[in-house]
Amino acid sequence: MNASAPRVLILSASYGSGHNVTARALETALHSAGAHTRVVDHFYELVHPIFDRWSRWLYSFLIYRVPWLWELAYWMGDLLPTSSGLLFGMSTLGTARLRALLDSFQPAVVVSTHPTPAGAMSDLRRRGLTRVPHALVYTDFTVHNQWLHPLVDLYCVPAESIRDLLIARGVEPERVLTTGLPVRPEFEEPADQAVARQALGLDLDRPVVLAMAGSLGWTGQLPAAVRVLRDLPLQAVIVAGLDERLAEHLRELARAARGSMRVIGYTPVMRQLMAAADLLVTKAGGISLAEAIACELPVICFGSLAGPERRNERFALEAGVALRARSARKLSSAVSHALAAPGALKALSKRMGEIRRPAAAHAVADALLERLVGTQITALSPSDAKRAARTG
Repeated sequence: MNASAPRVLILSASYGSGHNVTARALETALHSAGAHTRVVDHFYELVHPIFDRWSRWLYSFLIYRVPWLWELAYWMGDLLPTSSGLLFGMSTLGTARLRALLDSFQPAVVVSTHPTPAGAMSDLRRRGLTRVPHALVYTDFTVHNQWLHPLVDLYCVPAESIRDLLIARGVEPERVLTTGLPVRPEFEEPADQAVARQALGLDLDRPVVLAMAGSLGWTGQLPAAVRVLRDLPLQAVIVAGLDERLAEHLRELARAARGSMRVIGYTPVMRQLMAAADLLVTKAGGISLAEAIACELPVICFGSLAGPERRNERFALEAGVALRARSARKLSSAVSHALAAPGALKALSKRMGEIRRPAAAHAVADALLERLVGTQITALSPSDAKRAARTG
């Protein structure tokens, strides 16, 4: 590594997989641009491993056992500024160890893919304890108050409509850049459907439906999706993610399939699977939607969780890149009608082609290196001081 290469610190978190996928995509893009990077899990490394483990357990418990409480917490969080005492300092966790890391690693710029490290950086800036410029990369197609910190220098957002929402909430236009949502490098390149199907052993002439629910699998409604798809004359590939117990249950359900149905676990060939498919059934995780859009693969949103996924779903519907099914009966109808009306699928694909940004990671990397590196803050600007004052 060139000793003069700019150092970029990437702060992420392991709540779901989206934040880390985005962080690794940025790492790859920054490396190709000549930067030296370090990816840090903010909660595990800068707060405490026990806090990281228990907070992730609590997150999983809420979304699985009491989703209404998670939805309420998410809604309330969007009403509160990041400086609110009702957050009990949660938006600035990890500042002490982050300050030490900044001193030791000496980055030219910091980029966060999760709001809490962005809050910690903003707090350090407010107190005059760092002058390093900082960017925040959105991992969902929505805006939320806990992602709005007063001293973030650059917001990188997935779509123009999201940029408009940030500006409407008071963020200066020059601090918001529409880059797209960073996806893994393999999604930057086109892929041939026939080649992908041959490689996967799928029939070239029968429709293929891909169903998944993120890397964990259990967070969606895959059993319900399998029960629907097994009754339809098609080829289905079900991705159960990391949940082997769920995969075994889904394989039992798949034995009654009218057509061809295979169930697999976590897989490194998601790009190939999306290339082979005619239709994707998935909950509306930010990364899942971004990858589908990059592939121009029509989506039916099914089993989306309360909170950001429901908002991602709303974005996809309003953008004209997805359909929605809120029940198994509606999913069956949506899949049947979509496959029987290829014109509808082509319309969704066409709209995806108009908004896709498969090189988003490179757009973010270029923005970091060209707009922020070398622009260390010598003191709070008048506008920064005003923003910091407004948020306490």
